[in-house]
Amino acid sequence: MSKRGAVCKPFWLVLAATVCAAGMWLYVQRVLVPYQRTDAMAHDRPRGNLSDLYPRWIGARELLLHGRDPYSPEVTRESQAGYYGRPLDPSRPEDPKDQQAFAYPVYVVFLLAPTVHLPFAIVQKTFTWILLSLIVATSALWLRILRMPLALWSQASVFGFSLGSLAFMQGLKLQQMSLLVAALMAAAVAVLVADRPILAGFLLALATIKPQLVWLLLLWLAVWTLADWRRRYRWAASFLVTMGLLFAASEWYSPHWILRFWHALGEYQKYTGAVPFLQQMVPAPWSWIPQLLAVAAAIRICWMNRRQAEDTAVFSTILCLVLAVTVFVVPTSAPYNQVLLLPPVLLLARAGPEICCRNLPGRVLVAVGAVLLAWPWASSAVLAGLSFVLPPALVEQAWAIPLWTVLPLPVAVAALMLVYTHRKSFAPAAGQGTA
Repeated sequence: MSKRGAVCKPFWLVLAATVCAAGMWLYVQRVLVPYQRTDAMAHDRPRGNLSDLYPRWIGARELLLHGRDPYSPEVTRESQAGYYGRPLDPSRPEDPKDQQAFAYPVYVVFLLAPTVHLPFAIVQKTFTWILLSLIVATSALWLRILRMPLALWSQASVFGFSLGSLAFMQGLKLQQMSLLVAALMAAAVAVLVADRPILAGFLLALATIKPQLVWLLLLWLAVWTLADWRRRYRWAASFLVTMGLLFAASEWYSPHWILRFWHALGEYQKYTGAVPFLQQMVPAPWSWIPQLLAVAAAIRICWMNRRQAEDTAVFSTILCLVLAVTVFVVPTSAPYNQVLLLPPVLLLARAGPEICCRNLPGRVLVAVGAVLLAWPWASSAVLAGLSFVLPPALVEQAWAIPLWTVLPLPVAVAALMLVYTHRKSFAPAAGQGTA
C-alpha cells in the first residue's frame, strides 16, 4: 500500500466511525426517545428517571442504611416510584410489566455503598461518565488482549464505533450494569494474560453480579485451570476466596438472601417475558436444540484447547468464542447484553478475509454478518438525517427499523465464531497455537 493510501485509510475509518456514532445518537435523541414519550402519553404510561441503576441503588441504600430487605415488595414500590415516576398499578392494563424489582445478588450493594449517602441525581450523572469511560477502556483492553496493535487513528475509530453501537448506546442510556460487568470481565482477562491471576480472580468474582453473563466464561476457565492446576490455581483460589467473603458479608447484612434472590430471578423471568435471542425467532422447544448444540460445540472446542497458555492467541480466540455463545444463549434478548460481542466482532473483522477465502458458504456467512452489523448504523443515520427535513410524527413511525437486526446478530456472530474456531487446526502443545 502506498504511503498516501496508508494515511487515507485511518482517516476514512475515523470519519465513518464519527458518522455512525453521530447518526446513532441523533436517532436516539430525535426519533427513538420522542416516539417513546409520545407512545407513553398516548397510553398513559408513567416515565420517571428510567435508570436501571435506580432499583439497585434504592436496594443498596435501604439495606445498608436502614436494614430493609431489598427484595421486599415495599422496596420494589419505592424503586417503581423513582424509575417510573409512580408505583405501578395492577388495575391499569397499560402500565409497564417490568416491576423494576431488586433482581441482583445482595453483594451488588457493596459496589454501590459509596453512593448511598448521595442524592440519586448526582449518582446518575456520575455513573453516566463512569460508563462512558468504561466503554473506551473496555475497547482498549480487548484490542490489547487480541494483540491488535492499531495506530492511534484506527484505535479512535474502534472507540467511535463502540460508543455509537446500539448495544453500548442502550446500555449507557439505561445505565445498565451490563456495561460494568463487561468492563470487569475485560479487565480480569487482561490481568490474567499479564500473569496477575489473583487480581483476575477478584475481578471475576465482582463480575458475578450478573451471573448469566459470566457463567460460561467461568466454566471455560475452570476447564482450562484443571488442565494445569499447579500453575493456574491461583486465580481460582482468589475467585473462591472473594466469592466466600461476598457471600458471608451478604448473609451478615441480609440473612437467607439466596432463596429470595432465586425467587426474584424467577419472578423477573415471568414479568419481563425474558427469553434468549433465538427463541424470539424460533419458538420453543425447537430453539433449544441449536442453543444446546452451540454450547456443546463450544465446550468441545474449549476442551481441545484447554492446555493452551493464557498468553497465546488461541486462548484469546477461545475467549471470543465463549463470549459469543454466552450472548447467543443468555436468557434475555436485551440489546445491551450484546456489549459482550465486541471482542468476537473485533476478531472476526481481522479473520474475515481468511474465512472468506475458504469457500462460498464462508463468504456468505461473513457477508450476512457484516450486513447485520452495519444495518443499525446505516439506518439510524438515515433516520437521523430525515428527522431534520420531515415531520417528526412521520419519521417516528420508522423508529423500529434500526432494531431489525438485534435478534439475528448474536446468532450470526456465534455461528461465525463456531465455524472459525472449529476450522482452525489448533496445535495441541500449549503456546504453539495462532489465531
